[in-house]
Amino acid sequence: MTAVLTTVSTATRAADARDRLLTRLTTSHPVVCGIVNVTPDSFSDGGRFLDSDRAVAHALSMVDEGTELLDIGGESTRPGATPPTVDEEIERVVPVIDALSRLTSTPLSVDTSRPEVMREAVRAGASVINDVRALRLPGALAAAAELDVAVCLTHMQGEPATMQHSPRYGDVTAEVCEFLDDRAAECIRAGIPAYRILVDPGFGFGKTLEHNLQLLQSLRALTAAGRPIMAGLSRKGMIGAITGREVDGRLAGSLAAAIFAAQNGASLLRVHDVAATIDALAVMRAVRSLDVLPSHPGQSTTNAEATS
Repeated sequence: MTAVLTTVSTATRAADARDRLLTRLTTSHPVVCGIVNVTPDSFSDGGRFLDSDRAVAHALSMVDEGTELLDIGGESTRPGATPPTVDEEIERVVPVIDALSRLTSTPLSVDTSRPEVMREAVRAGASVINDVRALRLPGALAAAAELDVAVCLTHMQGEPATMQHSPRYGDVTAEVCEFLDDRAAECIRAGIPAYRILVDPGFGFGKTLEHNLQLLQSLRALTAAGRPIMAGLSRKGMIGAITGREVDGRLAGSLAAAIFAAQNGASLLRVHDVAATIDALAVMRAVRSLDVLPSHPGQSTTNAEATS
């Protein structure tokens, strides 16, 4: 386990983590973001990590696997989900963020839409706000600007409880791009520096399978504005619809979608399966660059392994 970090303040550590992440996002290799759902009802792992100690242990295992960002959320945003109270959400995420901020230097993101949760999470050590409602709730934009963090803005048509009730678009890619551009402009007007703004097209958030596939196919169109793009495709319903697999059987489909997203401009991949995603990206990079050196010190491929 990573040694306890005690030499500098929480705020200083968070600011350093934010800046390291933003610098890392200027490189050509996607960042892998590990998902930590501290919820009883998330679609993939709801209930498994509702206990704070288990959530922290799970997060640290992803750090060991190589994640470069941890996204901690206390509200399930699966279709049809009922939101927790503000106090419930704070009680779920803040102890986890507080513990992780002391145990790892990995940047921490809080997955929330509520300004009260944002403030408590940042006080505990979060340096990124990841908001599926793109800072549209009352007070959220002002809080994010005040807190001096990076933000990730997600496109969602409707609300989680109703977003999959017959979503409609004229041109899904154009409408998602326009929405994200508008929200980014609002952030800049509120005082959030442009270089701290990330965007997420919102796969599965108020979109049919066809909409999701159209967005994925045209993902590079979202890069025109120069903002880092987060792609959250891991284990989602669109993977199940394509493969016929239940949630626990969607790893292969999730990896295929992640690699396609990475090849088409995604800067961050928000995933449940960190080690597998990092391995898949390593193969992609090797094919692109012919860099076949081992990605882990001390590992090599023997002739026997190559031919078996």
